[in-house]
Amino acid sequence: MLRKQILTDRPAIPASQPGEIDIVALATVLVSSETVEHPIDHVFDTQRGPGGTCWVAAEPGEQVLILAFDTAQTIRRVSLEIEERAVSRTQELELSVSWDGGQIYRELRRQEYTFSPPGTTFEREDWSITAEGVTHLRLRITPDKGGKQCQATLTSLSIQ
Repeated sequence: MLRKQILTDRPAIPASQPGEIDIVALATVLVSSETVEHPIDHVFDTQRGPGGTCWVAAEPGEQVLILAFDTAQTIRRVSLEIEERAVSRTQELELSVSWDGGQIYRELRRQEYTFSPPGTTFEREDWSITAEGVTHLRLRITPDKGGKQCQATLTSLSIQ
């Protein structure tokens, strides 16, 4: 079963691909909010790609997802998918890691995605990174850089 905690202070299926870090077994997932119909658990299941299960934030505005690893990890690749079929928006993601138990984070990637349903509705990213001794991985998600009151979404997140 996925260990998770809903963050109150805002600022289970094994990994499906060879080499993926088994988040269920090796980390606690902290998330700022989730809807009942689309919990954070969906991000780590095997239903990926367009039409896959997804996490949806319960509230509009910036959201935070943190993976707190039980023991320090070496990360070589981060892959994620986002699908938005209803709202035209530009979502921004910031990927950061911590080596000191989540006290200080270093930003590794910042990416934005523009969704324009019914045309552009799906984005897949595969980032090669090198980070050893990682205790925490953090995603900050701004659901719309234009200020629309909409919810952040994430279809999948896998780490190797």
